[in-house]
Amino acid sequence: MSAPPSDRCSHDDQAPLRRRPSQRRSARRVERMLDACAELLDEIGYEALSTTRIADRADVAIGSIYQFFPDKRAITQALTQRNVELFIARVGRRFMTEDYTGWWHAVDAIIDEYVDMNRTVPGFRSLRFGDAVDLNLLDSVSENNTVIAGRLRGLLLAEFGMADSEELDLWLTVAVESVGAVLALAFRRDPDGWPPLVEEAKRLIRGYLSTQLRAHGDVPAGHEGSAAR
Repeated sequence: MSAPPSDRCSHDDQAPLRRRPSQRRSARRVERMLDACAELLDEIGYEALSTTRIADRADVAIGSIYQFFPDKRAITQALTQRNVELFIARVGRRFMTEDYTGWWHAVDAIIDEYVDMNRTVPGFRSLRFGDAVDLNLLDSVSENNTVIAGRLRGLLLAEFGMADSEELDLWLTVAVESVGAVLALAFRRDPDGWPPLVEEAKRLIRGYLSTQLRAHGDVPAGHEGSAAR
């Protein structure tokens, strides 16, 4: 996802950085801190995580950590935000390069990217958007999944011209919460995500959104039955 469409749940005012790095060297140092945080989350979990351990893994002085972050929560918040931006960017790139015959194929692509990031991106599984250590890592008011639903809403609106409404926000929030729970179960069953449950997650979201969109007359003509298959 290149520059994603704006969404209603902006978290720009919740930036965890005490200050933004002004030089390339400082920016690289902050990225090393986030990389170290991601690796440690996968290895030891959030409870055992500490700024000292992050500094040691990133090979920076502890003072460098506190120059940019007040505590470990702020670092995990920044890591979660980075994961979200990566997720949105990856989905956006697929939207730019792949043709979808319907919105449900786009939703499949979104789930595929989520599953692949769980498998391949350090720290992603530990800070998934719904069951993260802190449900408000991305925004002080909205829970993480509400923020994610807002970002996905913007993409679907831009790509498929769905009618923008409060109902669509509600449907996407329910869909993200429900699919997130099924995918979490898939990764508890299998470290790579148990394929039958991944497929069930796709079927669940297609069926639910298809039912809601059809009831409100927002399914493109000729595609009414396809999404639920």
